[in-house]
Amino acid sequence: MSKKTIVQIWTDGACKGNPGPGGWGVYMKYKNAELSGREHELFGGELDTTNNRMEMMAVIKALEFFKESWHLELYVDSQYVKKGLTEWMPGWIKKNWKNSANKPVKNKDLWLQLLEQTKRHQLEWFWVKGHSGDPGNERADELANKGVEQVLAARP
Repeated sequence: MSKKTIVQIWTDGACKGNPGPGGWGVYMKYKNAELSGREHELFGGELDTTNNRMEMMAVIKALEFFKESWHLELYVDSQYVKKGLTEWMPGWIKKNWKNSANKPVKNKDLWLQLLEQTKRHQLEWFWVKGHSGDPGNERADELANKGVEQVLAARP
C-alpha cells in the first residue's frame, strides 16, 4: 500500500487502579476505495501497569500492525500521548530524556518505541474527548476494557 492509503485509528487505554491491571484497545477503519469499509480491532493488557502506559501501548500496537508505510489518522483521547509525540519529545531528546523539571522522562522505554514506529508512517494526530460519544473512541474504550478483563481472567 502507498502512503495515500488512509486508515483512521482510534486508541485507548484503561486501568483498574493506577497502577494496576490495565488494557489497551485499537479500532481501525479504512477510508480508501480499495479497502473501504474494512475494519480491524486489537486489544491486550498487562497485569501491573498505568493508564498512561496503556494509552501509549495502544498507539504502539496500532503502528506495529502496519508493516509498510501508511497514511494514518490517529484519534487519541490522551493529551499525554499526543503532546508527548508532537510537542514535548524534541525537548526531551535535546535534554537527554529529561523533562522540563529536569527529571527523567517517565515511560522512556515506550516513548522510544513510539518514536521508532512513527518514523515509518505519514501521521495526522487528532485529540478526541473521551466518553463524549465519538463512535471510534467508544469502541477503542470497549476494547481496552476487554484487555483488562482478559488480564484479570488469566491472573492466577
